[in-house]
Amino acid sequence: MLLNEERTYRPSEDEIFMSERQREYFRKKLLAWRDDLLAESKETLEALQAESHNHPDYADRASSETDRSIELRARDRQRKLISKIDAALKRIEDGSYGYCEDTGEPISLKRLDARPIATLSIEAQERHERRERVYRDE
Repeated sequence: MLLNEERTYRPSEDEIFMSERQREYFRKKLLAWRDDLLAESKETLEALQAESHNHPDYADRASSETDRSIELRARDRQRKLISKIDAALKRIEDGSYGYCEDTGEPISLKRLDARPIATLSIEAQERHERRERVYRDE
């Protein structure tokens, strides 16, 4: 019974924020996400290595190079995401996970469930994006 309950567990606003159970929920979620990304990355690398680079036709070679470039950009994004996941796991360990880096206030559980690597509350994120727009528009 406990195992089934653990599988269906979702953090709730009724609990103490970042209780042991909530931290464990997010830790497992982050680890599973990282494992999925690493598996995808491994598959991509294997596919790139298996692909032949000797295309006699220039169009085939160009198409292959374009595909390779897209795959490498995707891998780079995944690498950056894995780094953010690792940083979130460290925050779980040091007790700062789930709290806004700007305000120190708790980040909503809904936001953390949707984006477990979030470091800012929605309000702080919106302020940050508004400031970025202002600087970009200048």
